[in-house]
Amino acid sequence: MVSIPLKQKRERESSTQLNITIVGAGLGGLGAAISLSLAGHNVTVLEATQTLCEVGAGIQVLPNSSRVLQSWGLGPRLETHCTSPSHVNMLGWKGNLISSMNFAESAAKYPGTCYWDFHRANLHNALVERALELGAKVRLGCRVTDVRCDKDGIGASIDLVNGEVIATDLVIGADGINSKLREVMLGKADPPTLTGDLAFRLLLSTKDMLKDPVLRDFVEKPQVNYWMGPDKHAVNYVLRGGELLNMVLLVPDDMPQDGPSTLAGDVTEMQALFEDWDPRIPKLLALSESVYKWRLCIRKGMERWSHPSGSFTLLGDAVHATLPYLASGAGMALEDAAVLGELFGRSENPRVPEEKRLLLQMYEECRKPRTERVVERGNTQQWLYHLHDGPEQQERDRIMKAMEAGEALAWRDKSLSDWLLGYNVEDDVARVWSKQSMKMMKEVAPALSDTNAFDAETRITSNL
Repeated sequence: MVSIPLKQKRERESSTQLNITIVGAGLGGLGAAISLSLAGHNVTVLEATQTLCEVGAGIQVLPNSSRVLQSWGLGPRLETHCTSPSHVNMLGWKGNLISSMNFAESAAKYPGTCYWDFHRANLHNALVERALELGAKVRLGCRVTDVRCDKDGIGASIDLVNGEVIATDLVIGADGINSKLREVMLGKADPPTLTGDLAFRLLLSTKDMLKDPVLRDFVEKPQVNYWMGPDKHAVNYVLRGGELLNMVLLVPDDMPQDGPSTLAGDVTEMQALFEDWDPRIPKLLALSESVYKWRLCIRKGMERWSHPSGSFTLLGDAVHATLPYLASGAGMALEDAAVLGELFGRSENPRVPEEKRLLLQMYEECRKPRTERVVERGNTQQWLYHLHDGPEQQERDRIMKAMEAGEALAWRDKSLSDWLLGYNVEDDVARVWSKQSMKMMKEVAPALSDTNAFDAETRITSNL
């Protein structure tokens, strides 16, 4: 198997090191801590809660995300916690197989990558450990109330709820879908956008499943299964080497609009919603003793992700939260983090305000179009998964069986899969870096003599 090149930590003079403060210790924030530490900068992560923990259950890691995680040196550590499913199966709501895809064959198109399933806590812990190994600091119980950027672009001040003020060169808001820092950036309240769906999320011990001949295959033959039906769908896959089954049921949102985004659910209500589905689903739900409901929201795109000063930007769900129907929300946050690290690693002296601003412009140029497309495709998946039986559903299934462009099995969709799964951070950064170099050359070249043009190009490139 081809190995993904490992990032080596850049050694910098203190005069070119930034003091970077990341707000939020979720997957994206910790990813940014790793990436920017590898780039040679001093990183502190501020987390509002008193404990470091990841809320949620299972998470699917796609080839593009596995490339990033391996490049950060996390491959061996993560392999001890992952489950590697063999296939994804797309099923009708009665359990009929519509189409399937072999994960190993899919990943082989993107050498060195893989499909992994994790308990989120295991992935989160691995990121924490790696960030600390690289010298990043994590401070708990630090709730941010405001960010104030210097007009000259030198840095910013962060106000905490306890009255403490933290001076820093760069602030990165990675505080999730209910982001306070997004509202600080915009200067107004900006709640997430409702999607009309909610998720029942549950983790089941597989001990009882192994005793049932109908359910045993879910554990002994790890695969990802999607059931698509009228107005709702279901997903399951095993975690921790078969110890747990992660089950997510996506249904119409009936939670109070002004209430919290997470509520204790009713197991009986959940079971009733799927009583007529594939008989294996009611059998699985009968093993559940409790469940929570999670409202699903998205974040619509922002005109600009970064403050004009160049001292404050956003990443992850704070700026582009998506429906989980592409299994790409966390992946996009990890890519954001990797791009920031690549840019601020390439830069010779990002302490220069103009250079810092330019790096954040390039960050947005890499990430904004891609993440907006992922959010849009997530919304399309919602429609595709929830079709009622009839002509549209039949056409959806026909397209999937024929493996035509636009199919509901998005990871195989000819119009999407290579773009989504084959993404390479280094190539994307090189693209915008070269583009910016050429732009600056065109601005400078007319004033230069032919004999000085080569030297000027060298200086411009090294200063980016």
